[in-house]
Amino acid sequence: MSRPTSWLAWMGGAPAPWHFAALEEAYALMEEGRFEEAEARARALVTARRSRQGRGRRPGTAWYATHVAVVAARAHGRRVPSSLGEVEELIAEAERTNDLPHGLLLAARVNRGLVLIDDERPVDAESETRDVLRVLARRAHPAKYRQIELAALICLGHALCTQDLYEEPETIARANLPRADDGEVAHSLRVLLVRSLAGLGRHEEALAESLEVRGRPEPPPHAVGHLELYRATALHGLGRGEEARAEAARALAACERYLHPTHSRTAALHTLLSRIPPS
Repeated sequence: MSRPTSWLAWMGGAPAPWHFAALEEAYALMEEGRFEEAEARARALVTARRSRQGRGRRPGTAWYATHVAVVAARAHGRRVPSSLGEVEELIAEAERTNDLPHGLLLAARVNRGLVLIDDERPVDAESETRDVLRVLARRAHPAKYRQIELAALICLGHALCTQDLYEEPETIARANLPRADDGEVAHSLRVLLVRSLAGLGRHEEALAESLEVRGRPEPPPHAVGHLELYRATALHGLGRGEEARAEAARALAACERYLHPTHSRTAALHTLLSRIPPS
């Protein structure tokens, strides 16, 4: 979950120093796995900005703080029925105002795609992210939006995998891994690649690709257990039940340390463990 400091600089009316510090603190808390505190910090800033005393210049601050709060809740995996509504309100506000740069609108739309996957609406998520990618393809300076493009591609890949469509996600991951100069983005693309290969039944390849992360930094708290879930899936597919169970159990322990009990990854690991017969 890269901290998009540059987006803060683009906001209409740059945040006051104390607002900027609050947003930075929220991202720092997420990087430590303290998602509930990060969400609370962001929502406190929203409340302050929308109070009578807080109104005025810098209209982008409340918008961005709301976006950070939704990101924190989703990263934690806490199912919030209002998340989709909040994201859609942010998108509507960004579409009707000139106070926010276009990059923020596209980022919010990618976030809507992720929330739609969480809500088990992968077809809608696919449609959303494909449209974002079409918009980006028409931009005059595509390099400026590379991080948003990669985030959209990763979201599209997972939306397709959720529909049991694995060929295009494999292509997405392989084509874009060389473009990912950010370690977290590279990790996310590697997860997508391993997931797609396991889904295609190419379990040996999936395991080989999963080992490419060895020696690299540990994933951030919101990504714990993600790669291990699909590595355990591949091991199970190869009939290596004892290894698969151990891998899934380690991933589940990591998820339980940082993520909410209702996180979809936690549920997927429980399901996988239930399918692996005891040795």
